[in-house]
Amino acid sequence: MSPRAGLDLQTVLQTAAEIADTHGLDQVTLATIAQKLGIRPPSLYNHVDGLPGLRNKLAVFGTKQLTDKLTRAAIGRSKDDAVLAMGEAYVAFARAHPGLYEATLRAPDPRDSELQQAAEELMNVVLRVLNAYGLEEEAALNAVRGLRSLLHGFASLEQKGGFGLPLDHDASLRFVIDIFLAGIHALEAEKKQAERRP
Repeated sequence: MSPRAGLDLQTVLQTAAEIADTHGLDQVTLATIAQKLGIRPPSLYNHVDGLPGLRNKLAVFGTKQLTDKLTRAAIGRSKDDAVLAMGEAYVAFARAHPGLYEATLRAPDPRDSELQQAAEELMNVVLRVLNAYGLEEEAALNAVRGLRSLLHGFASLEQKGGFGLPLDHDASLRFVIDIFLAGIHALEAEKKQAERRP
């Protein structure tokens, strides 16, 4: 069967992302995408390798979008300003695209080079910002993991309605990022102090 005129992978993924954001990631199936596009499900096999292939492509699609948002947030900023801007952009992405965000969360399969590369690009954006604090390689990677955990935890709790107190969510987000940065500054000061010792 030949592909439908005008139907391409980008259209398929944008449709999948819309379904995920509106109805949840579990509702993204070949049948639901085909119905929304007005095509027969077999037509999608011209663009994706079944549902597992679609899920992988959607994870890549979402990870690249998230990377772009964080990169744009960090441009022209450094250190604390860049970390705060990236943190706000991360949570804003999760708010705007809850289903697509969920698609990005699983660890990439080492055999999936496209998803592996997209995940590395995302990590490298955050690493470049954190490199300004002079952290050693392992400490920098731990800091990336810690920041991701903090932001994901916040975004996830917010999505599930876990913040019941009448406090501004954005103010709370800035507060927890400031606490994270205080820890980074403590590590930075400790390293400088160690370098000055005879």
